[in-house]
Amino acid sequence: MTQVLLGENEGIESALRRFKRQVSRAGILADLKKRRYFETSQEKRKRKAVAARRQKRFY
Repeated sequence: MTQVLLGENEGIESALRRFKRQVSRAGILADLKKRRYFETSQEKRKRKAVAARRQKRFY
């Protein structure tokens, strides 16, 4: 769980900026978007195969 503690004399804007940075580094939003809709096992296999082909092309 991402947590930001306010320091002394720290504004809300800077704390919010730190929070957003931590959330993006943790990959929380990307994971949320990925899990937004149910994905069947066939769709998972297809997505992983496409990703593997894409990864193989770069090596």
